[in-house]
Amino acid sequence: LQLVESGGGLVQPGGSLRRSCTASGFTLANYVIGWFGEAQGKGSEGVACIGSTGGTSSYTDSMKGRATISRDNAKNTVYLQMNNLKPEDTGIYYCAARVGRLTMRPGAYDYWGQGTQVTVSS
Repeated sequence: LQLVESGGGLVQPGGSLRRSCTASGFTLANYVIGWFGEAQGKGSEGVACIGSTGGTSSYTDSMKGRATISRDNAKNTVYLQMNNLKPEDTGIYYCAARVGRLTMRPGAYDYWGQGTQVTVSS
């Protein structure tokens, strides 16, 4: 079971990124997917999560109004659109999968991607 993230990189403050999380070896439609950010020197913090059908979602307060999580189960992929990025959004971002209810708690997720770097800097 593998999750592969893409779409990270360097962006200027106020810019946007669209992240993708694609599953390999299993059907993503059976899983809740969460996105987590890890700033340097800090632990993983939830950014957003989405239910298995895409009908429910949740965002951390700092991302409300700036991020949109969505999924295309036919493509086995979940997306995270991040807008109006700030320098404090810099970090490694991971997607993760779990069976069960929506939660922002990293310890509740069973499968993790390798993480990709997002750097917000001018």
